[in-house]
This record gives sequence, C-alpha cells and structure tokens, in this order.
Amino acid sequence: MRYNMHMSNLLSRSVTTILPTRELLEQKLESNTHLNVYLGIDPTATRIHLGHAVALRKLQRFVEEGHNVTFLIGDFTALIGDTSDKDTERPVLTNEEINENFKTYQEQASKIVDFSKVSVRKNSEWLAALTFADIIKLCQEFSVGDFVSRELVKNRLADGKKVGLHETLYPVMQGYDSLTLDTDVQIGGADQTFNMLAGRTLLKNRKQKESFVLVTGYLEGTDGRKMSKSWGNAIWLTDSPAEMYGKVMSLKDELIASYFEHATNLSEVEVSEKLSRIESGENPMLLKKELAFCIVQELHSGEAAQEASDQFEKTFQHKAPEFDEEVYVAAASTLIDVVSHIVGSISEAKRLLKSHSIEVNGVTVADSKAAIADGDNLQIGKKIFKKVKNQK
Repeated sequence: MRYNMHMSNLLSRSVTTILPTRELLEQKLESNTHLNVYLGIDPTATRIHLGHAVALRKLQRFVEEGHNVTFLIGDFTALIGDTSDKDTERPVLTNEEINENFKTYQEQASKIVDFSKVSVRKNSEWLAALTFADIIKLCQEFSVGDFVSRELVKNRLADGKKVGLHETLYPVMQGYDSLTLDTDVQIGGADQTFNMLAGRTLLKNRKQKESFVLVTGYLEGTDGRKMSKSWGNAIWLTDSPAEMYGKVMSLKDELIASYFEHATNLSEVEVSEKLSRIESGENPMLLKKELAFCIVQELHSGEAAQEASDQFEKTFQHKAPEFDEEVYVAAASTLIDVVSHIVGSISEAKRLLKSHSIEVNGVTVADSKAAIADGDNLQIGKKIFKKVKNQK
C-alpha cells in the first residue's frame, strides 16, 4: 500500500476537519500501515438519506485502500441516544426496535459500502460487560464542564430544559468504543466531533496512542438547508429512481457542484470537469440532468436511471405526468396518512397540505381527513406522482 496523490483524496474530498492535524495523518498513511478505521451509527431510524451517505462513502474509500474497517452498530449507545444534534432528549428505544432498524439500515448502506470487506460489530459486546467500577474509572478521565459547555447543552440548560445525567455518559461510551477497537481513525459528521474526541482522550491516556478524527462535511437538502427528515428536504436511498431523479432536478443551481463532489462516486478528474463546465456558464439544467442520472445509476442501476430520465422528460418537459408508481396503503386511509407515508414525515405532510401542494385525481385537496380510494392518482408537489393501491 503506497501513499500517493490518489490516496490523498482520502483526506480532502468531503472532509472538513482532521484532528489533531492532516499532516500527522498523512505521515501515518505514508508508513504503509493498515489503519484501524471505524464509523459508528446508532440505528435510531430506518432510512438513510444522501447526507448520511457522505460518511459512508468516506468509509468505503478506506475499504478500497485496504485498511481494517469496522462498521459499528451502536445498539447499546442507542439505548441512551446521542443528543449532539438535538435540542431535547432522544426517546428511549427498545432492543427490538434497534435490531429492526439496523436490518433496514444495513440493506440501504450496502448500496455504498461493501460489507463483504467490512467487520460489523455491536458495541453491546463490550459496553454491556462494564461494571459500575469500570464506568467510574472511565468517567474520571473526563470533565462535566466540557460536556455542559457544548452549545446545544448550554442552550437547553438556559431554556430550563432537562439534560439527563445519562446523556453525559454518551461521549464516554463512544470513547470506549474507540479504545476497544484500538482505533487509528474515527469518521463522523461535525456534530460527532466532541464524542469522537473522547476516543482520542482514552486512547492517549490508556494506550499512549495518537489517533485521528476525520470530520466529514454535510450535504444540503433540496431547499439549501441541512438535509433533514423533519424539514422534508431529504433525498432518501429508499426513494424510487423517479423520485430520486426528480428531487435532484429540483435542487437549486448553486448546489450542483456540491452534489457532484459529495453525493457521487465520480473521480476527481470527472468532478473537476463538471465544475469547470459550471464555472464556464453552461446551462445548469444539462448538468443537473447528468447529476440526477449519475446518482440514480449509482444507487439503483443504469437502466433505472434511463427510465427515470425518460419519465422526467415526459412528465415535466412535455407536461404528461404518468402515475405508474404504486404506493400501497391500508384501506380507508386518509390523505394525511398516505402523504406522510410517502414523504416520511407527518410535519412535512401537513406543510404540503397547508401550501395546497397536493392533488388527488387532478384536484387540489387540503383536507387532511379526505378519504383516499384504491386507484386514486396522487400528485405531491411538482415531482411525486403515485397511484394508490389498497394493501391486500
């Protein structure tokens, strides 16, 4: 394994920060050592969007370079719930919910990560075995002041919101994950930086080992804000080819470059070529079509991408929508039931209804309790067209 310009892509593309320094990690890579790399996820939800996939793509790059890669399932940490990016406590999940969530998560992540070359572990293997004395010793290496100084925690305390004592243990547990895996490189989003640094602390204190934190960037949603389920601006890996293609086509023009860089597997040369065309003033619609085709092709297939492209042309450029994608719902479902099922969020469904963005059989409907019948044609916004089918 030789460190070269090709491998330097590991430390640049989709990376915002490397701690302690990029230079030290470069030296580590130059030593031709197989590094222990891991990405941890708490299976608190059932779907992955393209924003989550940024870290998954980085993990896969380490797989391709021959490093020792672990995909860590936080089945024990999920019992507490990480609130790093939340302004309230997370709801507590059961073991059954956690296991079920991970089944669907891994199936989706397999679109990006080659699990045949990855070690999949659960942190309950070691965290459940800790004694109370073990936990006390771990906690002695951290400060409560560091935890409460975090912006979201400070805001919650200032607003009089509860901060559970158990939440202070989350970074300690994540740090112990890193220690147990003898980690060289942790991968995670910016909201995970504090937790990942706990791993560096334990590795340095317990093993006198210098480890690294690699922070990935985030991908903006279709409206330009951070991609989020609650805002209804996510492109999900579970989206059908036509939905995925249509959502990409709805992106603001200024997001095209970011998506080519962070949401595709195109080479650096290919990405540079796209960026040059953007800077030269080429029609954004042409580049966006190429982007949409590329994303659908990578996450579905070339055939699916072509079909989605053809459907988009017919639906939006020739104004002849086809309601040939079926959505199966329970009999006697209401409009809010069906729409929230499709968009993945009740709040987003309510927003769409309020903005008169939903049509049933060509008629705008805003009544959330309106009955939906088998065979109805449902249009949501400008890019989702579904034919309703009752579950049998």
